[in-house]
Amino acid sequence: MAAHDKNPPAVDQLGRHVGMPDSPDRAVLERVPNPHADTFYAARFTVPEFTSLCPVTGQPDFAHLVIDYVPNAWLVESKSLKLYLSAFRNHGAFHEDCTVAIGKKLVELLAPHYLRVGGYWYPRGGIPIDVFWQSGVCPEGVWLPDQGVAPYRGRG
Repeated sequence: MAAHDKNPPAVDQLGRHVGMPDSPDRAVLERVPNPHADTFYAARFTVPEFTSLCPVTGQPDFAHLVIDYVPNAWLVESKSLKLYLSAFRNHGAFHEDCTVAIGKKLVELLAPHYLRVGGYWYPRGGIPIDVFWQSGVCPEGVWLPDQGVAPYRGRG
């Protein structure tokens, strides 16, 4: 679905029981019209318990994701976002792939003024990997706070 569509798609998952998708590719992200499309503001989703699988070992990987965006005509419907992100639990991909794919998928769906994703991954093999992706530049005058996730310090 193109982000410039004038007619919003049906929101089919909200308000009813929906099973968890078995992969991010099969998950359905939904959007709703932004009632304040004439105003620049930031919205944040914090996902402190994101999980995916290592594509090599099949072991679980854990991250704290922070998604900030400045909406345009569309907002992401939060239940569909939760289901989409949950679908990564059985998905094998490297940290960089997960983080960037989530950002690109949201930009494709929403065509926001700006979007950034911070993927703060817990150590794998003793090395934490943090991944950051953004689309464009945040519009001037938008208050965009720090993502608030401290760098990994281990036991130090």
